[in-house]
Amino acid sequence: MNDAPTTPLKETPLADEHRRIGAKMVPFAGYEMPLQYSGIVAEHLAVRRSAGIFDVSHMGELLVSGPEAEQLLNGLLCNDVTRLKDGRAQYSAITTEQGGVVDDVLVYRFNEHRFLVCVNASNQDRDFRWFVEHNRWDAVVEDMGEAYGQLAIQGPLAIEKLATIDGLENLSAIGPFCFEERSVLGASVIVARTGYTGEDGVELFIPADRTVDVWRAIIAIEGITPCGLGARDSLRLEAAYPLHGHELAENVSALESGLGWIVKVAGRDFIGAELFREEQARGVARLLVGFQITDAGIARQGDLVQSEDGEVIGEVTSGTKTPTLERAIGLARVSAPFSAVGTKVVMVVRGRPIKAEIVKTPFYSRLTRSRPV
Repeated sequence: MNDAPTTPLKETPLADEHRRIGAKMVPFAGYEMPLQYSGIVAEHLAVRRSAGIFDVSHMGELLVSGPEAEQLLNGLLCNDVTRLKDGRAQYSAITTEQGGVVDDVLVYRFNEHRFLVCVNASNQDRDFRWFVEHNRWDAVVEDMGEAYGQLAIQGPLAIEKLATIDGLENLSAIGPFCFEERSVLGASVIVARTGYTGEDGVELFIPADRTVDVWRAIIAIEGITPCGLGARDSLRLEAAYPLHGHELAENVSALESGLGWIVKVAGRDFIGAELFREEQARGVARLLVGFQITDAGIARQGDLVQSEDGEVIGEVTSGTKTPTLERAIGLARVSAPFSAVGTKVVMVVRGRPIKAEIVKTPFYSRLTRSRPV
């Protein structure tokens, strides 16, 4: 019998709201979070066709400020923070000396002395300690996770529908990966044009004690559907966005995890930079690829990938059958010689081989509403 004490799950400011409207709640990253409301498929399609709202208040926020705030971030993150202008956001990652990914993050620049870093819920305590322990600059790092609630409103009609909310008018004036500080229903809110679904929309950083007010106003809008973690995962997979603990890990190089496009080493000295220079020079051994199942079945994280000759060439990092595409797709890390689009492979699912093919990603693009696979 195990009598070890269990750590109570945390709750977001909206926990009671989720229960009130009938969400199925599950443990996730130390929080009790909504998995679904009306159903994963219905919520997924609502985001693709109209708009959905997600409670992402479990995500963490770090405030980095001071005379050398920019230098700190440029020393700890693989992307070049000095390229950011005021009011812009940047996707980046915290990397180790061995090139692994501690976490992938979004950096919001207010000015050269003040940045907000949005981190993953499961890593927020680790990220904060990492920043503090590696801080050799004149900068201050503050954990702001309890200060904010965070909502993501995503979908082709999201911007149009949010225009009825005081402070959320004319959101199209905010460009992609830009943000503004606005008064929304009388609350001071950071309004960012970022997201994790492959659709248009915004993310709102709201004072924790005002999150319920903003949530209620938005879900009252016809055509905006409350969505849970299930739909968020299937949507991000169609867009081929990586997820920490799946595509990204501390023991796997960022270059082998599909993050080469944000690893900027020229003229820089950040943690892991030297390893990345060496890895780029010799070429990476494995690459992250998209695949489509051509047999019956679904490959999921941990399933082995084989060549047609039976050689083990990699492992599935994420996989499911998605509602938009109505077919089984996924991401896998495979040996570089087998990474070309069109390569035939075999997935080993519960000991059974099923055929698949390496395909172009993203699987879904909102710009053309297309289905490449």
